[in-house]
Amino acid sequence: MDFKLLENTLKENSLDLSNEFKRVFHGRGNYYEGFEFLTIDSIDDILNIAFYNEIEIKDEEELLELLKKFITNTRHNSIVLQRRYLSKSPAQIIYGSLDEDIFAVENKLKFKLDLLSYQNNGYFPDMKIGREFIEEISKDKNVLNLFSYTCGFSIAAARGEAKSVVNIDMSKGALTKGRTNHHINDIPTSNIKFLPYNILKSFSRIKKHSPYDIIIIDPPTFQKGSFEASKDYIKIIRKLDLIVSSKCTILACLNSPFLDEDFLISMIKENTNSFNFVKQLKNTDNFLSKDSHKALKNLVFTNY
Repeated sequence: MDFKLLENTLKENSLDLSNEFKRVFHGRGNYYEGFEFLTIDSIDDILNIAFYNEIEIKDEEELLELLKKFITNTRHNSIVLQRRYLSKSPAQIIYGSLDEDIFAVENKLKFKLDLLSYQNNGYFPDMKIGREFIEEISKDKNVLNLFSYTCGFSIAAARGEAKSVVNIDMSKGALTKGRTNHHINDIPTSNIKFLPYNILKSFSRIKKHSPYDIIIIDPPTFQKGSFEASKDYIKIIRKLDLIVSSKCTILACLNSPFLDEDFLISMIKENTNSFNFVKQLKNTDNFLSKDSHKALKNLVFTNY
């Protein structure tokens, strides 16, 4: 394991750190041989590490010692480690301590985090460019945010002066966190709905608030018992024509390493009346993958 490579990459990516979230090492993109198991994020003054596979104890010890030395010259005063390969293992504080309230900052917006959870911490940083895109096009638009999770797209749309936003997610807990995120950012919620629906079983209730000018579809690749992208994505696509306005933009997202861009492009072309593929949003530099087909795919479609 080439720890010198890791050290040099961390130094290079730490030159412009601020309180804004930044991924300082993205081993998951397969650019760094031997480090495919590792991601490292700068979250204000916290260095947040994720292991996606188990490594040898001696390598883990050396890596953690390197990171403790590294933060002596940066803004960080805490290190948190999450072992993502263990499904029920909470994250550990390796060094320092954590405040009660922790936030990821993105373009001066705040997202409340639970860094010690064994699940997702409440924020998906690789979707930053997607949120920026939605903010840019949302003025006076009615927005539908499917699989909204903690409502990052809703916050972006609201800051972009959307007329209304409907957030749909089957997790009431995620929607509660989403509402909190709006309040943290001083965003009024009088024109924003938080609806705990199973999307595949609640189309009539989703249709009630249509037509929508912008639809965001950002599902999990696989969620046992509720959604599997390879077979369930099409069930949503087939109903889109019934809820869209005459000038609608769709942001269709896919984060499966096994399904490429053509999976969505052909599906939407074949199962809607008038939507055409416009462009694919570029991923942020710190989330690039050696194989682009395996990376996050944010695809834009319009019917005008």
